[in-house]
Amino acid sequence: MIEATPPGLILIVGSFISVLLPARIRNVFMLLLPIMGIWQLTQLTHGLHVQIELFDQTLTLLRVDKLSLVFGYIFFIAAELSIIYAWHIKDLVQQVAGLAYAGAAIGAVFAGDLVSLFVFWELTAITSVFLIWAVRTDRSLKIGLRYLLIQVGSGVLLLTGALVLRHETNSIAFEHIGIESLGGILIFIAFGIKAAFPLLHNWLQDSYPEATVTGTVFLSAFTTKLAIYALARGYAGTEILIWIGAVMTAFPIFFAVIENNLRRVLTYSLNNQLGFMVVGIGIGTELALNGAASHAFAHILYKALLFMSMGAVLFRTGTINGSELGGLYKSMPWTTGLCIIGAASISGFPLFSGFVTKSMILTAAAEEGYWMAWAVLLFASAGVFHHSGIKIPFFAFFAHDQGHRVREAPINMLVAMGLAAALCIAIGVYPEPLYALLPYPVNYVPYTTAHVVTMLQLLAFAALAFAVLMRTGLYPPELRSTNLDTDWFYRHLAPKLVRSFVQCLSELGDELARWGQMGVGFILGRAFQYHGPGSWLARTWPIGGSALCVLILLGGYLIVYFI
Repeated sequence: MIEATPPGLILIVGSFISVLLPARIRNVFMLLLPIMGIWQLTQLTHGLHVQIELFDQTLTLLRVDKLSLVFGYIFFIAAELSIIYAWHIKDLVQQVAGLAYAGAAIGAVFAGDLVSLFVFWELTAITSVFLIWAVRTDRSLKIGLRYLLIQVGSGVLLLTGALVLRHETNSIAFEHIGIESLGGILIFIAFGIKAAFPLLHNWLQDSYPEATVTGTVFLSAFTTKLAIYALARGYAGTEILIWIGAVMTAFPIFFAVIENNLRRVLTYSLNNQLGFMVVGIGIGTELALNGAASHAFAHILYKALLFMSMGAVLFRTGTINGSELGGLYKSMPWTTGLCIIGAASISGFPLFSGFVTKSMILTAAAEEGYWMAWAVLLFASAGVFHHSGIKIPFFAFFAHDQGHRVREAPINMLVAMGLAAALCIAIGVYPEPLYALLPYPVNYVPYTTAHVVTMLQLLAFAALAFAVLMRTGLYPPELRSTNLDTDWFYRHLAPKLVRSFVQCLSELGDELARWGQMGVGFILGRAFQYHGPGSWLARTWPIGGSALCVLILLGGYLIVYFI
């Protein structure tokens, strides 16, 4: 029975049961659910398919292989860490939404057909938006609506693509799809929206930093990584992904450097790291796909750790702007240390998780001869150390002390951050257990002299560049400001253009109405002139004149008829 149950249902059903429980029991119950889920994954048999027949279609609610299992494990781990981190909150909306959201993402990972994938895909959108609305402000309401519109739109594209693909291939199986057909292109765009492809990425920076302190941790783990899983499943080896991913790794660096909101800096960093995974999927070799899956696994942990540390800062100080922080290492030393571990992990320092996963993608790019993409990834590696490895801990905890003297983060937050940090170090020191979970056999050795020396040189160069820019005053200062990203076109320019167009239509309508009134007045005036009481047509005509008019009309008719 346990093997026939989609793992995501454990959290989805558990979220509804938790509503009925008292607060103290609810927390313990929620804590046990991901543990049950991980135990279930250990009982699943590779190659297992659980199918049902619905409307003459075969739906695969559970498909088990190594790709789905590696994402299933990390999603359950992320759910457990997020629940611990949010232990102190009593907001039932956040608790239920967070559990159901994680369960929907896990359900999607194990879905074996596009219709089942669509159901869970949309459920992630509907449940996750409540983590933004839970802030309960007008601003969060508007941001949540924008987020929901984009996420649901992604699902509509997915369903449309599935229907087109069903017509083209007579199948809805979620296997390799490719972009050779219209259905494949529509699904590719749907996945690209959730993966925050360039020009489709702004929902990420718009929504994640505006969620609740604990909600952002949930959000950072599931939506975009679900898209990475979907791309790995459906579009492995699609070469255009290499160049899309390369752009994704590079452009967020420039926005992150000038961004003041540190949680928004982390969303740009998240975008950057997704690019590495997309490049790996685009290369499509076993090493590259292993690199993409392992980097997604490691990224969920260290990105959650960084969002947790910034959430703790926001929780204690009430602000997350770099211009208003600094000197917090005196008040929050544990949070400072754990944040630095996350920063070292995302930067790819040896003995931390990012080093043993990111280098697989770089090696795969070099082995397949994608040297331009390799160079961009190398530049992006230095950039992420610059804005996430240095900027985040520096401006939050060390720079220009603003006098915040606050308590250390709550114990449950520290426990969650400590567990995430321990996993980041464990994977970096001993990556073999992670490698054993990957889709293909791993014959990769991360700790070679060339890898270690190259990465240390890169990190040293990035640190030196930061130090020089700070000492010379060339580094962009942390100021209260708003960065203009490409969302400016549809959030500001497009509404203005629409308003101008509507105003022009209104003015045109008014002008046409005025001309219409003038035309009607002219016609009525002429009619009154010729048919009014004093007009010549209203006069009494003699019989001879009438006969003459009739004769003229008859003659004209005859002429026209014979011509």
